[in-house]
Amino acid sequence: MQHQHAQGTQGTQEFGHLIERAERWLAEDPDPDTREELAELIAAAREDAAREDGAHGKPTAELAARFSGTLQFGTAGLRGELGAGPMRMNRAVVIRAAAGLAAYLKAEGAADGLVVIGYDARHKSADFARDTAAVMVGAGLRAAVLPEPLPTPVLAFAIRHLGAVAGVEVTASHNPPRDNGYKVYLGDGSQIVPPADTGIAAEIDAIVSLADVPLADSGWQTLGDEVVTAYLERTDTVLSPGTPRTATTVYTAMHGVGRPVLEAAFARAGFPAPVLVAEQADPDPEFPTVAFPNPEEPGAMDLAFATAARVRPDLVIANDPDADRCAVAVPAAPRPTDAPAATPDPERCAIATPAGSDWRMLRGDEVGALLAAHLVRSGARGVFAESIVSSSLLGRIAEAAGLPYAETLTGFKWIARVDGLRYGYEEALGYCVDPEGVRDKDGITAALLITELASVLKEEGRTLTDLLDDLAVEHGLHATDQLSVRVQDLGVIADAMARLRAAPPKELAGLTVTGAEDLTTGSASLPPTDGLRYHLDGAYRARVIVRPSGTEPKLKCYLEVVVPVGDRPELGSARARAEELLESLKQDVALAAGI
Repeated sequence: MQHQHAQGTQGTQEFGHLIERAERWLAEDPDPDTREELAELIAAAREDAAREDGAHGKPTAELAARFSGTLQFGTAGLRGELGAGPMRMNRAVVIRAAAGLAAYLKAEGAADGLVVIGYDARHKSADFARDTAAVMVGAGLRAAVLPEPLPTPVLAFAIRHLGAVAGVEVTASHNPPRDNGYKVYLGDGSQIVPPADTGIAAEIDAIVSLADVPLADSGWQTLGDEVVTAYLERTDTVLSPGTPRTATTVYTAMHGVGRPVLEAAFARAGFPAPVLVAEQADPDPEFPTVAFPNPEEPGAMDLAFATAARVRPDLVIANDPDADRCAVAVPAAPRPTDAPAATPDPERCAIATPAGSDWRMLRGDEVGALLAAHLVRSGARGVFAESIVSSSLLGRIAEAAGLPYAETLTGFKWIARVDGLRYGYEEALGYCVDPEGVRDKDGITAALLITELASVLKEEGRTLTDLLDDLAVEHGLHATDQLSVRVQDLGVIADAMARLRAAPPKELAGLTVTGAEDLTTGSASLPPTDGLRYHLDGAYRARVIVRPSGTEPKLKCYLEVVVPVGDRPELGSARARAEELLESLKQDVALAAGI
């Protein structure tokens, strides 16, 4: 009985501390919406505590989850679910983050520098942008806010264009509707990397109370349309003078902010006006037509394909909600009558095209190779770079063209920092085709460049798939896929990584593992990261990389096989063999990881 009483007393004390932390947060919360939400949650938790059986229910568990720590600031900035409390995205968390950034900038000698702030159309984005400007001005810095919700590439451009010391983009990119995020760039226009992230995080941790953060009522600049005009003028330079501009497109903004800028860029370039997917053309923070506003997710492109079925364009193009990514679909090749239609598995596919569709989504690696080949043909010089999880085909293209090549960790925060960069991409639909203008992925200029390539090929009586065939014959068929598992419990990811480290596979898909690297140790060319890389050899070459996602609760396994191709008649059998190998790799990697 004494033991039970001690447990009850301890539980009561813990509950009391939880309520005390929540009420302190409530007293400082500047947002009436989250104050009301938190007050109701505290009241519901108190009702829990008053129950005769002493059992704590859902409200107490929810309150405990929100106060279990603080949303951590890292190389992706902040990203999380909207709501009250230190483990959610809200105005109190954003004000602290902005104050930490301001303190870091001042410590680095940028006390009177300009900070440019952009935002998307998600819930609370405009509020977070305004709070950031108020903090910057209150700290003695200068601040300029973009005139309206705009694509992330416009913000990345504005930093360099205006000579700012830093930039902030309020966006959760392609995350679910309930999320928002806070992405930080430094003065070269690229996203933060270590040690800047830890320096900013330390300044955030040093903030004891929001009352210690000066907030200006005014004093920041709201930029006009001139910054968008300057960005659009820059987009013209990614195209070659005199090239055909005849390819027709269907375009979806995925309920995001890309449409007006993309339409203006296409009009300036002289392309036919894209046919819009009307249901997804305008910003809507609820993203009502998609489960996840990400062109890679099964079902997200269904409305675009339905529109394409009516108008029969040359291409289907999609941006994600903040328009820094670009997805491309092409008319599907006729399927033999005796061939089974593929059925997409939402948990196993990186990009899934509906069974029976007349359209095929190109993988990010395919678009990455197409853009590289187009730039080589257009005379581009400089370094071609990609992340380690992207197809090794880019290296073959660069080598054949006599161009330098670099490999980086995942994320454009690394790709954009490559010295002498001319072109960079990663498989998650991100392409940097104008690093001097936008030192980040840019879904608008990528859409322009792929449409230019489609136009050039169209005038030659060819298509994007014809060029992919050319690349396969010249360099071997580089086929990629992804095993992506979304989890509720992050412990599943940690367990899978621990299992692979404890018992590295010796064989996958009948190929011998000839090299196994634990990327946490880093190397001469790569900083440490949580990931594993396997090189395989045998009848074919292959590569597998396993890593936790940096922005979503997913374990991602990136797969590549290289099948030699003698000539074009062999392409069909090479693709069939590649599909078999990729499917076998998925099964074997899943088994080895216990997922």
